[in-house]
Amino acid sequence: MPVLLYLLALAVFAQGTSEFVLAGLLPALATDLGVPLGQAGGLTSAYALGMVVGAPVMAALARRLSPRWALTAFLLLFVLAHVVGAVTDAFAVLLTTRVVAAVANAGFLAVALSTVAAVVPAERRARGLAVVLAGVTLALVAGAPAGALLGGQLGWRATMWAIAAVSAPALVAVAVGTPTRPAGDGAPPARALDELAVLRRPRLQVTLALAVLVNSATFGTLTFLAVLATSRAGLPEALTPGLLAAFGVGAFGGVTAAGRLGDRYGRTAVGLGTPLLVVGWLAMVPGSTDGVAIWLLTALLGALSFGVGSVLIARVMAQADGAATLGGSFATAALNVGAVAGPLLCGLALERAGAGAVPLTSAVASALAALVWWLSARSGARAEQVAG
Repeated sequence: MPVLLYLLALAVFAQGTSEFVLAGLLPALATDLGVPLGQAGGLTSAYALGMVVGAPVMAALARRLSPRWALTAFLLLFVLAHVVGAVTDAFAVLLTTRVVAAVANAGFLAVALSTVAAVVPAERRARGLAVVLAGVTLALVAGAPAGALLGGQLGWRATMWAIAAVSAPALVAVAVGTPTRPAGDGAPPARALDELAVLRRPRLQVTLALAVLVNSATFGTLTFLAVLATSRAGLPEALTPGLLAAFGVGAFGGVTAAGRLGDRYGRTAVGLGTPLLVVGWLAMVPGSTDGVAIWLLTALLGALSFGVGSVLIARVMAQADGAATLGGSFATAALNVGAVAGPLLCGLALERAGAGAVPLTSAVASALAALVWWLSARSGARAEQVAG
């Protein structure tokens, strides 16, 4: 794999840490800024919404820029947002920096995914995407727990400074190591309307729907994993960072496996993985009451969720082959629509039916994904019969 992919993964690691770490810092942050905890929680929602909106908008704005300058600009904006966030005493300013950081993150990831599709041969695309997405899973394994620990010792502002500091070498590396133009790309970019027309493809629409549903299930339960651990499994709060890390370890394994197998067996991975996710989330309903089972299921579901999710990203990039500059934004937006919808739905389920309804809601979302996949496969088989 090109060294560039590992540089992109470092930047994605810092960005993923920023996205996940804040949940563990909200109580101290709310106290420091003198706002209610519920209001402070809006910082997380603002980041997710910024990711959804920022992916297509920033990718569209960056179409005429070279990958080097687009990625450098997005990462520089991300760093500056964290510097301002680290020094402000106004909640409104901090909220604004979170939105700006999310928009920059979304633009960076969208351009990065499109760059991977351009510099890596098609037969190794899933593996190349897995290298970059490993930065997200490592943020879960190490970045978020370390950031929460640092924030607990030195305050949430120290975590903001640390994220900016980790991003700095990635910023230099991306500015130096990213090509001014994707390899083999000598033609001007297609019109934005032509690239958007790619979204009319039924296969791409199915894959995007699957990405939304799978990630809704993933981030829905992940958001409330600490609630499951303490209220149902009876684990002490001190162990919840370890449980999140277990999910991250599983996710890293799933992404790695997807990278090695996704190019050849991607269709099979989705066809088998979505029903297994249904079974896994259903097993989490009784399993979350057992102090041992919750650890095993958390790691297993991390692997399955991110494994299937990574394959779906690779399939989006392959099926959006006519959208060289916007294809990455399609995948980024779909993943983050799931990251917004899942916690909202699971939060409603938690309020109305208790903690056990959280993994059950994820099971329903996964079941819908399995149904969409089955209907799509059946429709494809019928089309082949008619053509034959």
